[in-house]
Amino acid sequence: LQSPSSAVCYEAAWTLVSLSSAPTAVRAAAQTYTQLLNAESDNNVKLIVLEKLMAMRKHHAKVLQEVLMDILRALNSPNSSIRRKTLAIVMELVSPRNVSEVMLVLKKEIVKTQSKDVDKESATEYRAMLVKAIHTCAIKFANVADSVVHLLMDFLSSDGALDVVLFVREIVQIYPDMRRSILKKLVLCLSDIKAAPVYRVALWILGEYAEDAEIRDDAIDAIYECFGDLPFVEDSERKDGAEEEEEKSVSQVMSAPSTKVTVLADGTYATQTAFTAMEEVADSDDSVPTLRKLVLAGNYLLAASAVAALTKVILRLTKDKGDDDARVKDLSVQLLIVCCALIQAGKASKGTTRMDKDSYERISFCMRVLMDPTAQQEVASVLLNDCRATFCELIKHEHATAKATAKDKQSELVAQPDALISFRQLKARRVLGADDLDLDDEATLSLAAGKDKTPDFAEQLAHVYQLTGFSDPVYAETQITVHEYDIVLDILVINRTDQTLSNLTVELSTVGDLKLVERPQSYNIGPRDHRRFKANIKVSSTETGQIFGTVVYDSSTSAESTVINLNEIPVEIMDYIHPATCTDAVYRQMWAEFEWENKVGVNTLITDVDEFLDHIIESTNMNCLTPRFERGQSTFLAANLYAKSVFGEDALVNVSVEKVGNKVEGYIRIRAKTQGIALSIGDRITFVQKSRASE
Repeated sequence: LQSPSSAVCYEAAWTLVSLSSAPTAVRAAAQTYTQLLNAESDNNVKLIVLEKLMAMRKHHAKVLQEVLMDILRALNSPNSSIRRKTLAIVMELVSPRNVSEVMLVLKKEIVKTQSKDVDKESATEYRAMLVKAIHTCAIKFANVADSVVHLLMDFLSSDGALDVVLFVREIVQIYPDMRRSILKKLVLCLSDIKAAPVYRVALWILGEYAEDAEIRDDAIDAIYECFGDLPFVEDSERKDGAEEEEEKSVSQVMSAPSTKVTVLADGTYATQTAFTAMEEVADSDDSVPTLRKLVLAGNYLLAASAVAALTKVILRLTKDKGDDDARVKDLSVQLLIVCCALIQAGKASKGTTRMDKDSYERISFCMRVLMDPTAQQEVASVLLNDCRATFCELIKHEHATAKATAKDKQSELVAQPDALISFRQLKARRVLGADDLDLDDEATLSLAAGKDKTPDFAEQLAHVYQLTGFSDPVYAETQITVHEYDIVLDILVINRTDQTLSNLTVELSTVGDLKLVERPQSYNIGPRDHRRFKANIKVSSTETGQIFGTVVYDSSTSAESTVINLNEIPVEIMDYIHPATCTDAVYRQMWAEFEWENKVGVNTLITDVDEFLDHIIESTNMNCLTPRFERGQSTFLAANLYAKSVFGEDALVNVSVEKVGNKVEGYIRIRAKTQGIALSIGDRITFVQKSRASE
């Protein structure tokens, strides 16, 4: 372990852990790994060491907790993969004894992301990782949440603010004792927010949890301050006259003409007269609140969210003081004036800045609630109680899903009860052969060959395809085994004649991003005999393909070669994509970035929208990111599905369906970075719809 060679130290540490599970030996190996992690500059070495530490965590978590702070030093690496793996290990090892030290390091790291010396894109990604890690710690350990949430709220005006405000929303619900201080801080930071999605979440928090009288008044004043002065329509009128003012100011900013003598290219002299435009300092729009800018730019969904938040605050005040209170009436009238101004500005705008129907209906609904006591009584419980109850169910669902995922990982079958345990150290040297590998090498080779999961017999039979007919002189069938990056065809050929078939060859061709590695050899097959051989096909992308070919052989009774066409073998995209999960923010970002989209119309005999969604999820091997709750009598359904291919490619599917009569109608939209995935998944969905319809 004290060798100056890093390779020797690495092998010695692994050997020590393999031979002994004593705490002293594990501690020495862990210290050696952490020294290599912080001393080596090669990123590949760091990633390998982190994988070893992750493997040690399963059996020696308590020992690794002693070197946790040394592992955290790996966050100094600028590589995002190293940082992600380091945070994943740290989140598994954090405990009540070391959580304070871990949070102190994470807070220092998140402050570093504000430095001007770091790359903006990498800093945003790193900040999102840190916010997620702090979020996990704060949910597990309540004593550190108070010290972290106020620091994170300083980042509401920077990139990655959506993750921060979502974290704040969950903390406010889980820890009621911290609501007052968090809401005070949120009111102060409200005017600094730059992004509309962050504004909507912040406004929802204020409308839902501003129950204290002082915080309620501060929240109302802060929201109205962000709206600015009324009316809103004046700003649009100023924009119409902006061009005329610019034309008038052109003559004023032009300086006196300057004349000088210049030498032309042919050597002659010429007089040059030029007018130089003086730089005019334009009035900055920093005085205009960000919320007002976003609304007048056409984001009336944000305006509707602000009106809904203020409506909740007024309803809660009405519940406490009654309808006849002067303060309630003043606030109601003030909000109605703002609603009228918003609708006036939205209708006066043109093009993309015009108010949409959904926002108009929502603002009109809030106005009716404020003016109609009967409507107020009917919807008060929904706005004041059911919204928060739904959010509580969402949090419980997310926590239950996380626990179930962790439980599934812990309960994965490592070895069968009757599997042979090989102790290489106890074997004699003469017994060891080329096939005897240590546990680490065996695991590495199995992953490289794609054999980490052994399919059962029924699954193997499902991938057997008949290539020729029963009446053909040569019967052929194949079993397909998908090993992530390649396909192995185990071909069985049977000579059904009483003659010897010479130079029998199975010639294969492919369609799609499939490539035949080597041409199968020629064989001589005797009467009623059979032969088995394999063919390898490389896969370069996630796309549906086909394999076709012929069987060619020479017969003793014919001078010409006999050719038998083989049935086509489909290579399904379902063999390469697996269910995956991601956050809503990441999903929306990928949805906006991916340029390939395939839109498939719904055509099925299924009459229930939930049953249709389950059928699509099962048929496409995807994970539903949208929480599933009891929907009552609703006939609408919208859900986001997500999957990841073995090549690291993302597949996004949005299902939007509606039950009309006894028929489900709607569209399914698929987005991906490459065209092949979008088309292949679309073809798969169309096929499963038709097959279900035929049933």
